[in-house]
Amino acid sequence: MDNSALKVLIVEDEVKLARFVELELKHEGYEVIVANDGRSALEKFEEEAPKIILLDLMLPGLSGIEVCRRIRKTSDVPIIMITAKGEVMDKVMGLDNGADDYITKPFAIEEVLARMRVALKHKRTSAAAEGEKKLTVKDLTLDLGKRTVKLGEHNIDLTKREFDLLAYLIKNKNIVISREQILNKVWGYDYFGETNIVDVYVRYLRTKIDDKYNEKFIHTIRGVGYYVKDDEE
Repeated sequence: MDNSALKVLIVEDEVKLARFVELELKHEGYEVIVANDGRSALEKFEEEAPKIILLDLMLPGLSGIEVCRRIRKTSDVPIIMITAKGEVMDKVMGLDNGADDYITKPFAIEEVLARMRVALKHKRTSAAAEGEKKLTVKDLTLDLGKRTVKLGEHNIDLTKREFDLLAYLIKNKNIVISREQILNKVWGYDYFGETNIVDVYVRYLRTKIDDKYNEKFIHTIRGVGYYVKDDEE
C-alpha cells in the first residue's frame, strides 16, 4: 500500500519516543506531524487534517482522553490510544471516548504499523458501507449514515464502538456470533487485546437499551456467543 498520501499525527510527550516513532513511520512512507501536549495536538489536528492519530493517554495539561473526546465531536478519524497502563478499564475508557484501538507501552513498531493498517482498513470499509442507510430490529432503528439509534421515539446515545457492535449484531440478527467473530469484525483481525472486551461492551449495550427500556434484544448462548433476536422472523 502506498502510504505517501497518509498523514499521521503523533501526540506524545516523551520526546525521544515521539521521535523514534516519527522516524519509523517516515521510513514506511507516511507523512508525520508531532505534538507533545494536548492543546497543540488539537491545533495541529485542525491545521493538518491527519488521516490517523497516535494519541498518548497521559499528557500534560489536556489529557489524551479529553483530546480524543473533542476530536470525536467533529471527526471520525481513526485514533489509536497509547498508554503505559495495562488495566482493562483504562483501555475501555479510551475506547469508550471514541478511540478505535489501543497500544500499551512498551511496544514494537511492527505492532503500531499493524494496528494502523487495521484502523485505516476499517475506516475504508465503513465508508464503503455507508450506502446502507438503516438497520432495524423490532422497533429499534440504526441510521448508519447519521450514526444515530432510536427505540421507538427514544434517542439512545452510544459510543462509536457500541454503535459498531450493535450494527454488526443487527446485520446478522437471529445468527449466533462468537466472541472471536465479533472481535475480528468490530475490533479488527489484528486486535491483540483481551477477548473479554466483547463482554464488557455487550454489558454496556444491555444497560443502555435492554435494561433501560425493559426490552431484550441481545441474547447469550453460553459458551458460544451473542445474537440479536428479531421476533418477526
